[in-house]
Amino acid sequence: ELLAEHGDELADELELPPALLDELGAVPSYYLRYFYAHDQVLAEQLDGRPRAARVAEIEAELLELYHDPALTEKPALLEQRGGAFYSEAAVGLVSSLLNGDGAVHEVDVRNGGTLAGLADDDVVEVPARVGRDGIEPLEQAPLAPELLGLVQHVAAYERLTAQAAVTGDLELARKALLTHPLIGQYDVTNQLLERLLARVQA
Repeated sequence: ELLAEHGDELADELELPPALLDELGAVPSYYLRYFYAHDQVLAEQLDGRPRAARVAEIEAELLELYHDPALTEKPALLEQRGGAFYSEAAVGLVSSLLNGDGAVHEVDVRNGGTLAGLADDDVVEVPARVGRDGIEPLEQAPLAPELLGLVQHVAAYERLTAQAAVTGDLELARKALLTHPLIGQYDVTNQLLERLLARVQA
């Protein structure tokens, strides 16, 4: 119903073709544009300055501002950071935990069987009822194969990355990068790993 009534404007906001949203039967997160339009996103980033670089600058400037104990107003610079709704979501979540209102929030939780096809200890972001007793994920319908495949692929990358970080195992780090759906090329994986290691050791 949402797609039928607002598909074109949602697609425009996500910078994805309306036909893709129709085919998926879902409204993807904006970040899925990296997967569904990766060549276009890469071309945009190569043509200009990646947003991540600007966000890193903004965060550094904000941290400097936050050092001032006299700061009592929300810095205007924060508006350029993006993610404005995260603070509202956080306040709502804390309110539900303290007041026990049982409201439903989108939260990251241990899967524990919530989404079929993923390991119990994978982390998933799902609707959950939140109250004084904690967070109870709501039952979810199984994901369609075209959605589940990407989720499993990224989950495998995340699992390997976490294991590599905990153990310091470079072969696991290489496997993690090779597993990522946007990398998946051995030569590129080796170059990225060398650059990451050089950055960490600098």
